[in-house]
Amino acid sequence: MDWIRIKNDVNGNPRWVCHWLTLESKPDYSLTLSERYARALQLAKTIGGRKFHNKQYGGGIVFQCYGPNDIQPYIDLVKSRAAA
Repeated sequence: MDWIRIKNDVNGNPRWVCHWLTLESKPDYSLTLSERYARALQLAKTIGGRKFHNKQYGGGIVFQCYGPNDIQPYIDLVKSRAAA
């Protein structure tokens, strides 16, 4: 999974961004792209992810954590629950 480190939030907490496709456990191609993005965003919100509004990275989901290793177990858990 590719992660990009972005600027800290206003309180100085580190933030990391990943692409929304990394949150798809099993792509459902019968849905439109925007519906698939909405589903991935909904899953990310359950573990603290937010939509990343920025021109530098389209379709990104931002997490407030100290590193990708902190959030990865939660992402794996959400993906496995969505696949079931």
